[in-house]
Amino acid sequence: MAGDKETLLSMGFDAARVEWALKATGNRGLQPAMDHIIEHEGQPVPELSVVNESTSSRVPMDVDDDEDAEALRSLGVVTGNEVEAKSIKCSECGKIFKNTALANFHAEKSGHNQFEESTEEIKPLTEEEKKQRLEELKAKMAEKRSKKTEEEVKEFKVNEALRRKAGKEMGKIKEDMKLKEAMKEAEAKKREKIEDARARAAVKAQIEADKKARAEKAAREKALRDGQPLPDTSSAVPATPAVASTNVTRKDFKETRLQIRMATGGQPYTTTLPIDAPLREVAEFLAGQSLAIDVDTVTLAQQFPRKTFTQADFGKSLKDLGLTPSAVSIIFLIYQTYHPNIGPRYSLQARLDRKPSKCINMCINISHVFDSIFWRHSCFLCASVRVTR
Repeated sequence: MAGDKETLLSMGFDAARVEWALKATGNRGLQPAMDHIIEHEGQPVPELSVVNESTSSRVPMDVDDDEDAEALRSLGVVTGNEVEAKSIKCSECGKIFKNTALANFHAEKSGHNQFEESTEEIKPLTEEEKKQRLEELKAKMAEKRSKKTEEEVKEFKVNEALRRKAGKEMGKIKEDMKLKEAMKEAEAKKREKIEDARARAAVKAQIEADKKARAEKAAREKALRDGQPLPDTSSAVPATPAVASTNVTRKDFKETRLQIRMATGGQPYTTTLPIDAPLREVAEFLAGQSLAIDVDTVTLAQQFPRKTFTQADFGKSLKDLGLTPSAVSIIFLIYQTYHPNIGPRYSLQARLDRKPSKCINMCINISHVFDSIFWRHSCFLCASVRVTR
């Protein structure tokens, strides 16, 4: 507006910058124009044809800005679309205003609503008073901007502190999770070592019991052959409670650890299954490890305590079969009725039916394994081995 432009020019601002500020602010008033001039001080003035209205100029002025506008208007120039009046007097407080715009502003701010026209004429400000008021306005605007900058700095510091605190808490949570995982792994390894030690102790005890049983059996057979009285076998009875105690501890575990060895030798297979899993899952695991194993024909055996599992036992759980909490190095593959080098027509079971069932020491617990060329006859009792074609 012409009034705003004259006011800004009277303050000593450059005419080009005044036109730039008024166009950029959309002629919204003195306060936005002055803000624009001060914010862009020192920047080159662009061509007015490429200047667009700033979005910040659409924001209405607050109370402080209105007070600044009132002070600017008191310099003697009308701002905006205002109707000029000689003098308007407030009947309630006695203040005199140059125009209706200032009177309306006073009414909104103070709540007074009694005004009348007055013949009194407001004394215009001198040049010194105008300069003083202009300096006061500039100082006030600078103070407002300084306070705003301080608030922004404080807000930034608070946000930065919150961000760092959140990062530290997240790092601490991750460290705690890693520590808990490490503790769980250590406890699991410790339990596994304890279970392995118990299983080895049970196997060792069973081996000792089997050795003693074989020695007693050999002594009885020798006594029968020589016609001598049978030796006392009462010392072999206490060996059973140790096995029973191991079976009791197996009920507290939810998983069992199995180690499967092939009767023909080689690297053992290790797996962990739930105690409620059927024995067929063990056979399926073996079939997945070796193409030479058929789930429907494989037979498994446990050496300590001695027990053979057939296809009829595949539907039973590992818990019911006594294979918990672990069965380490005690599961063996006895035979299978299919081999890729032989074919189903010459099955091992058919050949097994024609093989001898006793070892050289006349024992009757024999395993027969065919390795594509030779038969290997192994005795569980005396550990004798015989190879035939």
